[in-house]
Amino acid sequence: MHHMKKVKVLIVDDAMLIRRMVADILSADPAIDVAGEAANGKIALQKIAQLSPDLVTLDVEMPEMNGLQTLKEIRKTNPRLPVIMFSAVTERGAKDTLEALHYGASDYVTKPTSAAGRETAQQRIREDLVPKIKSLCRLVGAPQGLKPVGSARSSTAFTLRALGPAITADVIAISLSTGGPQALGQIVSTLPASFRAPVIVVPHMAEMFTRFFAERLAAQTPLRVIEVTDGAPVQPGTLYVAPADFHVTVRKRAGAAVFALDQAPPLHSHRPAADVLFKSVAEAFGARALALMLTGMGQDGLRGCEDITSAGGRVLVQDEATSVVWEMAGLVARAGLADAVLPLGDIAGELIRRTTRADAHDDRGAA
Repeated sequence: MHHMKKVKVLIVDDAMLIRRMVADILSADPAIDVAGEAANGKIALQKIAQLSPDLVTLDVEMPEMNGLQTLKEIRKTNPRLPVIMFSAVTERGAKDTLEALHYGASDYVTKPTSAAGRETAQQRIREDLVPKIKSLCRLVGAPQGLKPVGSARSSTAFTLRALGPAITADVIAISLSTGGPQALGQIVSTLPASFRAPVIVVPHMAEMFTRFFAERLAAQTPLRVIEVTDGAPVQPGTLYVAPADFHVTVRKRAGAAVFALDQAPPLHSHRPAADVLFKSVAEAFGARALALMLTGMGQDGLRGCEDITSAGGRVLVQDEATSVVWEMAGLVARAGLADAVLPLGDIAGELIRRTTRADAHDDRGAA
């Protein structure tokens, strides 16, 4: 164990104070080694070539060459290098960060506001950034010591649920985190305008970010994209994004499904939580519910998938090879709750197949 290889991180930020703070926090973790720092994008590209870091933290707003331009350059030479965007909680920061996720950033953390105070700022960065670094670097295969027991190579050991033909799904509920925005964009861009089932997505994102996430998706799909509002009807051909800081549930009223938002306590520190949505979808739609677990860290959605399968609904899971982090989806697959484990490129086709009625007049549905 003492030969454990540390994760080599390059910190890119034009603010000296932020670089120092992040470097101090990361150096304090025995699994992480700060390989270097860069004050701008140009230097960052040189240092990546020199140091071959395992991961890069990249400030979104920098003079000369901003984070987005730097990311695009990094991706030309290093398509798989994990990059975590460091983003201000501002409109500009949120918009650029969502753009960065679209261009292949692995994840993002938000900078604490200057009002937060040093202690709070350090704690926030430590709690948010360190787990993300460890999750992302488990994948590049480098630091063997970080792999949790039973993960990594053995993670392919899962069994699918062996079931008869599925009932046609009337709703699709999706859980995603790390790598998820880009994966979802790819899926919904290949769905046809004729796609009927409503799609409800729970991202783990701060305020403002969900709005730009919805805008980004709207530019990529023929479906109508809207953020969920309280009391709104669940309509076909629509992609719904759960707003930050609210749990989203669905309930049936006189046969029609309606959304409700609430601020019950967070679940696994998430609000919205996919578990909360999935449970309500299981109750409202039963066997006509379909859950999809995309790439992401954490366990949000695992309990919800149990609810959906208990109600006779179905669960699809993105496979490990195409996931940025195979944690959320992997847990569901290993729990034996998945009907299918699919590469990203096959998911849209499977959603179409599972929501298309063989005969529109046959309300019992066919598959």
